[in-house]
Amino acid sequence: MPARLTRLFLGFFDSERASGVILIACTLASLLLANVLIGPAWIEFWHAKLPLDIAGVISVNYTLEHWINDGLMTVFFLLIGLEIERELYVGELSNLRNASLPIVAAIGGMLTPVLIHFLLNQGTPTQPGIAIPMATDIAFALGALSLLGRRVPVSLKIFLTALAIIDDLGAIAVIGIFYSKDFSLPFLLASLAVFAGLLVLNRLGVRRLAFYLIPGVLMWYLMGKSGIHATITGVLLAFAIPFAGGAEGSPSARLQQFLHRPVAFLIMPLFTLANTGIVLTGDWARGLFSSNGLGIYLGLVLGKPLGIALFSLAAVKARLSRLPVDLSWKHVLGGGFLGGIGFTMSIFITLLAFADPVITQASKIAILLASLTAGVVGIVILARQPMSVTEE
Repeated sequence: MPARLTRLFLGFFDSERASGVILIACTLASLLLANVLIGPAWIEFWHAKLPLDIAGVISVNYTLEHWINDGLMTVFFLLIGLEIERELYVGELSNLRNASLPIVAAIGGMLTPVLIHFLLNQGTPTQPGIAIPMATDIAFALGALSLLGRRVPVSLKIFLTALAIIDDLGAIAVIGIFYSKDFSLPFLLASLAVFAGLLVLNRLGVRRLAFYLIPGVLMWYLMGKSGIHATITGVLLAFAIPFAGGAEGSPSARLQQFLHRPVAFLIMPLFTLANTGIVLTGDWARGLFSSNGLGIYLGLVLGKPLGIALFSLAAVKARLSRLPVDLSWKHVLGGGFLGGIGFTMSIFITLLAFADPVITQASKIAILLASLTAGVVGIVILARQPMSVTEE
């Protein structure tokens, strides 16, 4: 039976694949501005200070880059949280039989790249980058998938989307647990107290989004002061907002639909412009061939597809999962390579893992080249498969 796509999923897929094309353009533009047109001034622009003081309660002095990475990206994580919530309650992940394959595949796709990076960087200053190759960029992966049109079975689109969402959940957990700095228990408890209050509002049936979003700003501030990365607030806030069975008029569904375009066409492009302005010096390849560069590159290009394909095969052979009738193992392998497009989340983790700008720049170059390689290989594999006859 052909897989049926919900209206929210179709909207999500359309926005993400269009966003992928825009992100490619933004990456090329940022590299061009940093290396040809403007040079260091492009980097300095993003480091300009933009202080904010709200009635003396919330006071921060962030750079423009910091506002994007800690502020706007919280909205990105809010959308990811809403997507995870929808998938868990009414989507592909709500049915264990359907969810088991992308869950197992995602686990393999996270563990294998982490292992590769760890083996190459154990005991070195670059070991904190272990999580960089573990995540899949949904926008780029679905953008690449869209280039193949009807040659791609619907089941592969659902499989890759569910896998990427689970990847994001894993990356969010890793960020919250392993990339905390200057931990403060009082601020964490204060942030969680706000979260608990929002859960109470949910139970009381309060449906106005303002009653969740305004306290959410305070929760974001307190979480950032606790030492845990402030973007985690977005995911917590998503699960506090009433879902109401996934109905289109529910606060969760309305916010999800509203956020799709701003996130896809504003926040992610801004993040890309702010974080891919890499100045390529004469020895830029040196960082790529370092243990960290190789760990990132091999983790994304080899670890991702191998982990996804082998764990999927093991799950099907053990009868823990089933392969959809319109998918072949070559489809899974091709989708696994597209899962190796790390980009947004990989760059985000890089910024948390390293303070040294040299290591950070080298890591970004490895991420970009690995994502390009994995994407091209995935497209080539999938383009050679028979045309899908599944109606969307």
